[in-house]
Amino acid sequence: MHMKELSTVEELKEAYPVMKELRTHLSEEEFIELVQQMQHEDYQLFGCYDDGELTSLAGVAIKTNLYLNKHVFVYDLVTADRHRSKGYGEKLLTYLENWGQQRGAHCIALESGVQRTDAHRFYEQKMDFSRVSYSFRKSLS
Repeated sequence: MHMKELSTVEELKEAYPVMKELRTHLSEEEFIELVQQMQHEDYQLFGCYDDGELTSLAGVAIKTNLYLNKHVFVYDLVTADRHRSKGYGEKLLTYLENWGQQRGAHCIALESGVQRTDAHRFYEQKMDFSRVSYSFRKSLS
């Protein structure tokens, strides 16, 4: 098993079917365009591979703000359905924790949809995350 940053169009095309399981509203073209735009804003996409097969993805950025200081923010985290419950998400998040520490991050943070109770259990029980806030949004269009 190994982790790899994905950045080329070919790598993003390979990643799309896995990301589509989380971001069901995105076409492949939209996904590639958005990732390329976000890469200019410090977004990085990492893949977890096992025997050459992409099993899971995480889209992250190192950010700094007044309440978390320097931190890793996980925007996207998904394991392909057929690879779930095999430890790939845990390995990828652990990799990102170490990656963030090496870059001076003090913590790792993420948001998760309120309906994703299995994911919440994974974050809290397996990965030792704390539930600390609610996230709100309002459309501006």
